[in-house]
Amino acid sequence: MSHVPPPPPPEPSPELLRRAAAVRRHARALAQRDDGERRAAVNAMADALEHAAESILAANRADLEAAAAEGLAPALVARLKLDAGKLAGAIAGVRQVAALDDPLGRRQLHTELDAHLVLERITVPLGVLGVIFEARPDAVMQIASLAIRSGNGALLKGGREAARSCQAILAALKEGLAGSRVDPGCLELLTSREESLGLLRLDGLVDLIIPRGSNALVRYIQDHTRIPVLGHADGLCHLYVDAAADVDQAVRLAVDSKAQYPAACNAIETLLVHETIAPRFLPAAITALEAAGVELRGDPRACALGVPLPAAEADWDTEYSDLVLSVKVVADLEEALAHIARHGSRHTEAICTTDPAVAECFLASVDSAGVYWNCSTRFADGHRYGFGAEVGISTQTLPPRGPVGLEGLVTYRYLLRGEGHIAADYASGERQFRHRSLPLRRSDPSGSA
Repeated sequence: MSHVPPPPPPEPSPELLRRAAAVRRHARALAQRDDGERRAAVNAMADALEHAAESILAANRADLEAAAAEGLAPALVARLKLDAGKLAGAIAGVRQVAALDDPLGRRQLHTELDAHLVLERITVPLGVLGVIFEARPDAVMQIASLAIRSGNGALLKGGREAARSCQAILAALKEGLAGSRVDPGCLELLTSREESLGLLRLDGLVDLIIPRGSNALVRYIQDHTRIPVLGHADGLCHLYVDAAADVDQAVRLAVDSKAQYPAACNAIETLLVHETIAPRFLPAAITALEAAGVELRGDPRACALGVPLPAAEADWDTEYSDLVLSVKVVADLEEALAHIARHGSRHTEAICTTDPAVAECFLASVDSAGVYWNCSTRFADGHRYGFGAEVGISTQTLPPRGPVGLEGLVTYRYLLRGEGHIAADYASGERQFRHRSLPLRRSDPSGSA
């Protein structure tokens, strides 16, 4: 049977256009708020989340009950669940965002083109973010706090399975903003499939779309919008156990990278093992991984060393998001690198080795957003990087790349101040450019250093 592609998204409804225009209007006002006002607003959001914790958890329990009745996939249920510990961690992340340095108004370039003709490049907000995510109610807190701190408005669309949780969280966030200098209208929650599809057609009102969800969701968005898209369609991460690896350390890294939270996009899906260490490493790894509940699928050489199930060719390209791991024995580093280049998604790759030369070759050769030596791929996370939170992980080559925090939500503007300067004087040779670098330290509004 031939595959029928999904239809293109419809035109946005008048109501969606009105709401998006309102968010954009409020975002322009937000961009004028100073560092202290935006910082205070994010802290007020955290306070409101704490006050509403019981109602948020109750809403999440209702979502989980509905998900169980509908037979939601285990990976989505894991992402949907928001217990007291996870909520407290998310609120702590919001406060960490508030404490971060202001990303706006940073002078990146300061050049005297000629006498009294001074050029600056200053960081400014993107404008309005359109964020579409599946199952993850904590994403509402992460994205909203990052948006407000960076001076951006946001249109948020969670999955149907997380509707109650998202509504409870956004109500708390708006209540927090209502007591601050930032208008709650900077944040809006979209609730229907029609609105999420219409969001893709809001070029001119939305400046960046950030999808967080399944491969099919991300691919559809990338194929059906003219708005720039930040995100990744696959999280195919690998751990390569080198010939010079410490076996005990490699086993710990493999278990953590796969089983600590298998539903995450930074969990490994394939374990690559050098052939000379495989007879010592694999028996210990199989025991530890199976004890953690991991189903193992291997190539013929891995199966000969105890991996119980054979891997199909499709396994090397599958993001399980579950307790399933493919295992392949390779001849050397070059074969491991070739496998990652062919099957990886440029998300996060790791090597375990005690050989610095091999490690540095791996770090320099793998073209991924994160490349690690002797540490778990689960560190690919905005909170763990010290960003406070993240709006998502980007696997594109152009920046921002990897976990995207505040720095990925700003752009820049060139400011040029003169005194009647005209280009004709320089074209004729009457005047010459100086192009003299000036200090990057902040200036007064007149542009003087």
